[in-house]
Amino acid sequence: MATRISCSVWFVNPWHAMTSKPSISKSRLQFRHTLFSSSSSSASSTHRAMCCTGSSNGASGTDTPFILTTPLYYVNAPPHMGSAYTTIAADAIARFQRLLGKKVIFITGTDEHGEKIATAASACGSSPSEHCDVISQAYKALWKDLDIAYDKFIRTTDAKHEAIVKQFYSRVLENGDIYRADYEGLYCVNCEEYKDEKDLLDNNCCPMHLKPCVPRKEDNYFFALSKYQKFLEETLEQNPEFIQPPFRLNEVQSWIRSGLKDFSISRASVDWGIPVPNDKKQTIYVWFDALLGYISALSGENEQPDLQNTVSLGWPASLHLIGKDILRFHAVYWPAMLMSAGLSLPKKVFGHGFLTKDGMKMGKSLGNTLEPNDLVHRFGSDAVRYFFVREVEFGSDGDYSEDRFISTVNAHLANTIGNLLNRTLGLLRKNCKSTLVVDSAFAAEGNAFKDTVEMLVEKARIHYENLSLSTACEAVLEIGNSGNSYIDERAPWSLFKQGGAVSEAAAKDLVIVLEAMRIIAVALSPVTPRLCLRIYEQLGYSADQFNATTWSDTRWGGLKGGLVMAKPKPIFARIENKIEENASAKVGAGSGAT
Repeated sequence: MATRISCSVWFVNPWHAMTSKPSISKSRLQFRHTLFSSSSSSASSTHRAMCCTGSSNGASGTDTPFILTTPLYYVNAPPHMGSAYTTIAADAIARFQRLLGKKVIFITGTDEHGEKIATAASACGSSPSEHCDVISQAYKALWKDLDIAYDKFIRTTDAKHEAIVKQFYSRVLENGDIYRADYEGLYCVNCEEYKDEKDLLDNNCCPMHLKPCVPRKEDNYFFALSKYQKFLEETLEQNPEFIQPPFRLNEVQSWIRSGLKDFSISRASVDWGIPVPNDKKQTIYVWFDALLGYISALSGENEQPDLQNTVSLGWPASLHLIGKDILRFHAVYWPAMLMSAGLSLPKKVFGHGFLTKDGMKMGKSLGNTLEPNDLVHRFGSDAVRYFFVREVEFGSDGDYSEDRFISTVNAHLANTIGNLLNRTLGLLRKNCKSTLVVDSAFAAEGNAFKDTVEMLVEKARIHYENLSLSTACEAVLEIGNSGNSYIDERAPWSLFKQGGAVSEAAAKDLVIVLEAMRIIAVALSPVTPRLCLRIYEQLGYSADQFNATTWSDTRWGGLKGGLVMAKPKPIFARIENKIEENASAKVGAGSGAT
């Protein structure tokens, strides 16, 4: 769903259509309204919608899991950097929540139904199923390379997902919120949406995809979104934290105030999808299908899929992370659908910005695409994860340039953090046989540097919790800057030469700096897990000990006297060195061919 584009669509209000015919003079959309009979009364549906805004149908209490979701990525094409960015940010948040001791269910996956999928598969000479298998596996492979530690990967072609979708559809139908209608309009295949003619460019081109929309007429099923306008308005007024950042909330409220229109939830011309339960000639429209992946992912692999039982496993989600292009679907359509089904709304929807490259929008036609596989294979997961989390303010648009990428990760990871650890361990090896002379708690008694580190760690924690990921990284990096300033001012290499009490003070200084490095390793681990593991191992700990750390391990005093440090070696090689090595290798290979 990350690649779908949010677009305004004009639909006739069905409740108005019951009493008067819609005008077609200003729109190409035409409706014939047929309302399904239902045993549920209007009062019952209203009660159901009201209940879901204030109660939880899922787990409650201290054991409630922190459920975090990314978009379910559309498999019409391989993963791109926008998909990777969302998932990196989600993984950093999930890792931080685990450090807090919470049970985390991190959900990601792929959205695999719809016309675009069938078209993409046909273009490749494969079946839709084969195409989905290949692209879905490409996402899993990239997530592995980027150290994405997800808990659930849902595919909308999974049998358990189809069962949950059908049950959800039937529940909404029983509530009287699905009806049948004819419509005719200009359809963008890439957006998979009907467009209002006034929003199109010349020759009826979609403003996002720059391709002509095609005229279509279909008999489909619609969801009565307009019925939930008042409930959505009240929900956002009573829960202003529901949509984040705040300026995204303003966008959503503006959409709702302009009047909600019902939207199509089925397609008669698309075979690649989940059949409508009450009409096998139609398939469920991708959004009414894919959004249910957030719930179906909770179902166990070997369990008989049941909507209510699945909901009881932890729903509602704590946080939906999405790109701003699909905000309307997650912040308007999805809550209304949940209200109709009598289910709780997610606690928060966070819409982040877009990525550009060298200040320009990316696109194949411009030849400036940014391939995540290429980045991670050239520079490693730590560099890619750190740059996009640190350099893009979460929620806003961000830009990538290779020069800035290289200078940032070299300055922060190689110089500030890596060099501080390397030179401190080198001094410890030369002067203390790589052994800590005292506990770090004792070494730092009355030392202002300790207070600085504690202040910065608390600052990082607050920013992580507020999803200010860039500022959290900045706070942790500042510990490294302070450590470098401290060791430069104390100059332990000179103190060791003087011997006696002065030399003992220098040994304590090394313990103090290494304790700061240990704290950095814990505090930055949500963003650069491999790098932080290497730091921990050089401090004399095992991988199991690193994996068992919690945020409480950022408290001062973890290093103990007598602990033997590993032999120092660079934990992050400067990127220029890698580029030079590759260039030298190519030159060497070329010289033998002439």
